[in-house]
Amino acid sequence: MFVDGSSPVPLKRRRHTNIDPMEVESAKAKFAAAKEKFGRDILVFETSSSSASSSVNSNIEETDDFFEFTAEDYYRILAKKKEDKFLKTRKIRDAEEAARRSKITKAVIRVRFPDNHTLEVTFHSSETFQSLFDFLSKVLAQPDLPFHLYTTPPKKLIKDMSQDFYSAGFIPGAIVYFSYDVPKGEDTASANCGPFLHEDIMSLKGLELMNEQPEPVQSAPEPVVVNPPPVAQEPKPAGKKPAKPKWLKM
Repeated sequence: MFVDGSSPVPLKRRRHTNIDPMEVESAKAKFAAAKEKFGRDILVFETSSSSASSSVNSNIEETDDFFEFTAEDYYRILAKKKEDKFLKTRKIRDAEEAARRSKITKAVIRVRFPDNHTLEVTFHSSETFQSLFDFLSKVLAQPDLPFHLYTTPPKKLIKDMSQDFYSAGFIPGAIVYFSYDVPKGEDTASANCGPFLHEDIMSLKGLELMNEQPEPVQSAPEPVVVNPPPVAQEPKPAGKKPAKPKWLKM
């Protein structure tokens, strides 16, 4: 489950049945090369126009009133915090938190760009937002331009670079949105028209379809039906001939 302010939009992945094995091997080689170069598992998707319409609209700079923290938001968050924590000592809570944290080691972050592309990167849950920003600086088509990341709704900029993904609640995964820092007065839409990712990263687009091809399933051999041997019936003992009565004369 991915953490997002709105209901998460699933990324549809079609599975092709007939793919050249050479293309599959080529896709695996590209994934391996990207992981060796950047040190992380990387996937690139393109959301459909219908599912990404909300993402595109969210990248348009709305007024602060649009993202105002309402009373409904407050009571919803307050309700989540009303647990039985007050019945447990701090030592017990810390032990339970450490146990939960040790079980969750991955944070799959999806960065959505205004051009409907989504970059999926796997981090360790203990890594910080600074590692995410550093990684994006390596894969962006224009790394020199300043940018920011945020979650929505309500719109919240990611500012604390020292916070780790686990503490931020970005586990086992989360969706963040990308936007360039555009000075006031300039056209935001034209600045965020892309392309956003480097060519090496864009070459991975759609390759996960080939990499996820299921291995051929061997048909199970038909069970051999063994007929049980016929049960030999014991012969019935020959019956004695009835004795002829003495009074009967032939």
